[in-house]
Amino acid sequence: MSAAAFPRSRVLLPCIAILLSSVIGGVRAKASSADSPGLRMLEEIQTVITELAEQTKPSVVNLFPITRAGRLRGGPGERTPNASGSGSGLIVDDEGHIVTNNHVIGDATEIEVRFSDKTMLKAQVIGKDPDTDLAVLKVNTDRRLPSARFGDSAGVRVGQWVLAVGNPFGLDQTVTLGVVSGIGRENINLSRYENFIQTDASINPGNSGGPLFNLRGEVIGINTAIINFAQGIGFAIPSNMAKQVIEQLLAKGRVMRGWLGVGIQPLTADLAKQFGVAEGEGVLVNEVFEKDPAALAGIKPGDVIVRIDGVVVDSPNKLSRLIATVTPGAKSKIEIVRELKRLTMDVLLTERRDTPVVASISQPEEKLGVRLGLDLQDLTAALSERFKLGEAKGVLIAKVEPNSLAQGEGLREGDLIKEVNRMEVSSVGEFRSAIARFRRGDALLLRVLRENHAFYVVLKPSD
Repeated sequence: MSAAAFPRSRVLLPCIAILLSSVIGGVRAKASSADSPGLRMLEEIQTVITELAEQTKPSVVNLFPITRAGRLRGGPGERTPNASGSGSGLIVDDEGHIVTNNHVIGDATEIEVRFSDKTMLKAQVIGKDPDTDLAVLKVNTDRRLPSARFGDSAGVRVGQWVLAVGNPFGLDQTVTLGVVSGIGRENINLSRYENFIQTDASINPGNSGGPLFNLRGEVIGINTAIINFAQGIGFAIPSNMAKQVIEQLLAKGRVMRGWLGVGIQPLTADLAKQFGVAEGEGVLVNEVFEKDPAALAGIKPGDVIVRIDGVVVDSPNKLSRLIATVTPGAKSKIEIVRELKRLTMDVLLTERRDTPVVASISQPEEKLGVRLGLDLQDLTAALSERFKLGEAKGVLIAKVEPNSLAQGEGLREGDLIKEVNRMEVSSVGEFRSAIARFRRGDALLLRVLRENHAFYVVLKPSD
């Protein structure tokens, strides 16, 4: 695309709705003509888009993973994460590096690459990152390959125009136009770190691993998934996340991420009230692992993490994603709320474990019954082993009555109560003493251990 075309598009876009209205109105009034200013303006916009398509297509490739069993081609069915098959890729530099989705290549170590000019080469896997569903490949060639340039996904706005390029159902170099429908999409359950751009630009099986462009021809996302049976709902990994992963895979062959060492859960309205914050303001710490960064910095169970390096934290997913972007060995400023006071701590992060522990439990909205509905007993060594608790003391839930308040809040046999309203309890007697201090109708905040994973529960007995 010419250098003049892109600035022109910035001027044209705000006028589109008005122009469409005027052109349609002109047609209805039989006043439109080949020389109408509105029509000429629309044709100019059309030229910008067609030039954009021509400019971006050469950097997009078709991928066919190869295994010992032979080539795996994608079929017309829905592609799921970690399933191999044909897909798309994006050339990121003139040295032959290609980014795609991890689930496109699966366990393949060699991939057949078909370029826009129909030539084919074999690519090797440089590195994979299942946590973001990204992978980097490398082809060896003497010719200079057409590569794409990345844009800043932090500037993406809902409603802006985007272009998706890929190879859906094996149809090479397919271009679709749409808008950004949403940003910051998470809890889609496609990868560990989710911050998807949602678009209505048509994305189908085979588009996975292909780029999402803005009108400047910059990559703002890597297309990764669609929702089954839905039309106009596709997701792309933001370019800023992709760039960070690509850089680490090229430098080290793997991705190193920061590790805080806490168990976390979302704040419901009841929990937020107990801890003195607004609903959705921060993430509740329910566990702090010994000798890990959070413990060494003084973070405690019951703290609410509200900001990391000045960025607001409003969900467990966002906290995990922000910590993961910090280089191991670097310090991070973590703001917490503890007993209604705000504190900021400098935490020296280590490298993330292979199997990090993140505790999270949802809270049913419906509150049933007027009694707690719990049968309790002191913990014994045999019971601790039976329920995989790894604890020597505590108040064990021996039985949960059906349709009780406790059952309604998700408690079950084998759970170990460690705190009542932030007071440690190690026996049934201490539990009774703790709840005896509260008046009828008061809410009880319990810290509970289940198979070495802690979480908080609020029980609100009705009057």
